[in-house]
Amino acid sequence: MDDMTHAPTIKTSKPKLRPRPQVLRLTDAAAQRVTELTKRADSEIVGLRVGVKNGGCAGQSYTVEYAHEIRPTDEVVEDKGVKILIDPKAVLFLLGTEMDYKVDKMQAQFVFNNPNQVSACGCGESVELKPAKVEG
Repeated sequence: MDDMTHAPTIKTSKPKLRPRPQVLRLTDAAAQRVTELTKRADSEIVGLRVGVKNGGCAGQSYTVEYAHEIRPTDEVVEDKGVKILIDPKAVLFLLGTEMDYKVDKMQAQFVFNNPNQVSACGCGESVELKPAKVEG
């Protein structure tokens, strides 16, 4: 016979994880341009790496370069059939951003429609960004 008293089992549920917001969205034009760049690259690439660096008259500028590997710390965004890799230091500055590709008579470039942008310099080469506020 068993003399031990069993306490009732209390089931605790784990909090449901919220889906993570997508850091960056691409327009159709941007996705098409990324596809073209991927096909034209001189070597095997896995996508484009997007980041933010300090510099310029407004304080920061966007960076776009070929990504030859996915780093363990990269935020991987897959949108419209292409991969964009984001440096973890840039995630809060890019949260909610739309990446577009614009062509006009004088230039063709990726354009970032960023809700975290505070201002931009007159020449258009640099921006001032604030980190996004993440609701907890």
